[in-house]
Amino acid sequence: MSKIVYVGFAIFTIYFLFPLYILLLVAFSPAKYTIESLYPPPIFKQFTLNNLIFAFTQYNFLQPFIKSLIVATLVGIIALLVGIPAGYGLSRLPAKIAYPVLVLLLITNMVPGIVVAIPISAEFIKLHLFDTPIGLALVQELITLPLATFIMQGTFSAIPKEIEYQARIDGASALSYIANILVPTALPGIIAAFLISWMFSWDEFTYAVILSPIHPTLPVEIYINITRGNELAAVAFSLVFTIPVIILTVILQKYLKGEYLTGGIKA
Repeated sequence: MSKIVYVGFAIFTIYFLFPLYILLLVAFSPAKYTIESLYPPPIFKQFTLNNLIFAFTQYNFLQPFIKSLIVATLVGIIALLVGIPAGYGLSRLPAKIAYPVLVLLLITNMVPGIVVAIPISAEFIKLHLFDTPIGLALVQELITLPLATFIMQGTFSAIPKEIEYQARIDGASALSYIANILVPTALPGIIAAFLISWMFSWDEFTYAVILSPIHPTLPVEIYINITRGNELAAVAFSLVFTIPVIILTVILQKYLKGEYLTGGIKA
């Protein structure tokens, strides 16, 4: 049984790491062994940094990278600012009311982004939010905010209400209870909600390509380079594009657990 588990784990790992391997192969191999070859070898034949040097010196990378970073951080912060009180309020409602509300929120994720992006872009032009980081962040909240609220509702529901009652009996104000007891206890869920929101925004494309076409985010910039035939620049950008996600995931990996995402914290 254990061997089957290990084999399954190995297949699962290879399945997800193989695209990253191909990305590294194309990024650090001469073009004659990759995009210019009819039958490119599946292993490294020669190592080079020329692809990266050429891409970062000849094409626009820094501005899309900074914009993606700003938008993703805004999305994470807004998701917490709204998701925490919304999740806390839902956790204190009866289940027969809270769960239909959560389902209603999650239904918004079922609507194709392009359906709502076009009318929103027309309104954002009037409000001077079109092609701005805050405008794009607000639209991406349509997806991330229901998820953050769902995570926070589950997190707060796992905190026994007796802790809140005891804090009130001991004279703690509402603000003191939230700052000193509620938030520290719910910290794993809060970090998980921020991380999920940040990672979604970092990789989001549909809203970004419609609402931020003049000053694109990095995923859109990669797409533009692919459509213009600058495959090596797109590969170099994609390689750098994955680094913040890997760093953030490694640093906060202890919070990316199913029990945190479903609110199974221990109070």
